[in-house]
Amino acid sequence: MQSPRFNDIKVGDKLPALVLPAINRTTLALYCGASGDHNPIHIDIDFARKARMPDVFAHGMLSAAYLGRLLTGWVPQSQLRNVSIRFTGITHLGNQPTCTGEVTEKFEENGEQRVKVAIRCANQYGEDKLVGEAIVALD
Repeated sequence: MQSPRFNDIKVGDKLPALVLPAINRTTLALYCGASGDHNPIHIDIDFARKARMPDVFAHGMLSAAYLGRLLTGWVPQSQLRNVSIRFTGITHLGNQPTCTGEVTEKFEENGEQRVKVAIRCANQYGEDKLVGEAIVALD
């Protein structure tokens, strides 16, 4: 992987978007198995309806993992210094997650050249599901 260089990056630069397939029941079942999170709100429609939801919905941490993929598709994991996210919405079945990032700041810290990247995961309607930021070290 060829990492971006600090001197080549400008505030306002965008990361290549990560567009994922629509969330379906298979996606949720596979994530349950991989994560060990078998909360019935994500896999049992009867349970979800008793909780006044129309159907099961995606784990928030699944979308967080997608944001991790966005970042590690841009730089190696070893260059990530911090990632913080906030859950802002529910990802329902049929939602197609798209993860994006934009460089918002360039700075030096602890002898490293770093950038701050605003990150978000939204559905096909532009509704945010997660928002946050990442600090990335660049050469």
